[in-house]
Amino acid sequence: MHLRSLRFASAGVVLTAVASALIAQQPAHAAAERIRLGSPSDVTRASWNGPAFTMNGAGAVVPASMTRAVDEIRGGTGTLDVVVLSGSAPTSGSRTPECDAITGLTGVNSCTTWTLTAADDGNNSQVNADVRNAEFVYFAGGDQCRYAAWKGTALEASVESVVAKGGGSGGGSAGHHINSPIVYDACNGSVTSAEALANPYDRYISFTTGMFQWANYGGVVNDSHFVTRDRMGRTMSFLARAVKDGLAPGGAAWGVGVEEGGGSLFLDRNGTATQYGKDAYVVLADHQPEQAVDRKPLTYSGFKIWRLTPGSTFDFKNRPTCGYYLRSVTNGVADGNLYNGTPVTTCGSQGGGAPLAESEPNDTRDTADDATALASPGSLTGSMKSTGDRDYFKLSLASGRTASVNCAVPSAYDADLYWLDANGSTLTRSVNDGAGTDESLSFTRTASGTDTYYVDVEAYSGSGTAAYTCTVTKS
Repeated sequence: MHLRSLRFASAGVVLTAVASALIAQQPAHAAAERIRLGSPSDVTRASWNGPAFTMNGAGAVVPASMTRAVDEIRGGTGTLDVVVLSGSAPTSGSRTPECDAITGLTGVNSCTTWTLTAADDGNNSQVNADVRNAEFVYFAGGDQCRYAAWKGTALEASVESVVAKGGGSGGGSAGHHINSPIVYDACNGSVTSAEALANPYDRYISFTTGMFQWANYGGVVNDSHFVTRDRMGRTMSFLARAVKDGLAPGGAAWGVGVEEGGGSLFLDRNGTATQYGKDAYVVLADHQPEQAVDRKPLTYSGFKIWRLTPGSTFDFKNRPTCGYYLRSVTNGVADGNLYNGTPVTTCGSQGGGAPLAESEPNDTRDTADDATALASPGSLTGSMKSTGDRDYFKLSLASGRTASVNCAVPSAYDADLYWLDANGSTLTRSVNDGAGTDESLSFTRTASGTDTYYVDVEAYSGSGTAAYTCTVTKS
């Protein structure tokens, strides 16, 4: 049954249909399925260095941000275990698509996929044992209503225990939604921006709150597939509702919308977020809406919007009061150009600091672009202008510090990544196959003092003007 056909049905019929739909979504007798890749034994360690989070605009794992999470949680040494939670099995291809990507990353000991199709699977003892023994929990794409049904089960507490011990959590699409404290759960059906703006109390807008409350991420409503599916308008309605209904603390609600196609927001233990792959948007509603009532269009003046381009950062612990542009909604009609705007004020790297762009010629260490003053995290950009192009960037690293480099590579070419010492010798590298395949590496300096190093991005095949972005983090 298509729920939207019930728009004008009686209340009793609607409730019956919704209940039937939810029962159909969660078969009472479906068995939980477990598939483990990698080592059959879990890693044991006294402490971990997280938490770390990945918020993806689509369901697929983003290697660059996932590598960053793995590296930060394990502190650049040893390995860890990952559990993927899914509310439904893939309809075609591999039954473990997320683990297929994760097990190929440096620092991963194992990846276990659990497919859970009923709410009471959240109390499955083996599921909870696997989760508690893991260091990262990834929620797959699909239906966030299934995940919201685990609120109050043992599984909710198990995921929280992973984060509490210094592990991490994340996910894509539905998995992105469930990792915010105010969850648009879609349990009554999906809503479009036009519908949400026409009525912010549309019956297809429903929320789950009080499930996961990650540090530095309070008052947030996540949304996914953000630009491609034009979801800014509905996020605005969600935020107006959250403020009006008192769902967000302090009378301010924040939206985090991440674009699909490789977009991922990485959040570290200090509350600093770094954007990977594609753009994301942070949207703030910091006052009561002028009009937000049932069956009337939304009116809200002055949403504050930060556009996060790849490599830019946003401080969720100390949220900025600058760097945003303004957009409003009047009688259900949003201003034009919602996804671009001139900031009212600027504030350095918050919400989109300028990356260090290559300047040719930089094909040797002697002509390397100087990135020694680059903030952490910071970004380097360039392009493989020929099949023999090499781009060098000069950095410094002090004793005991770890540098992580994560490069988002466009589909026009295959590029490889090298970390070189001051004499040009390769200390570590990332040479994944395939055009558009991301590259990631990390290096820890153990010698005393500070020394000079070079990031070398080299064309392996193909070329073009599309830019790569390498995010450099020193920890």
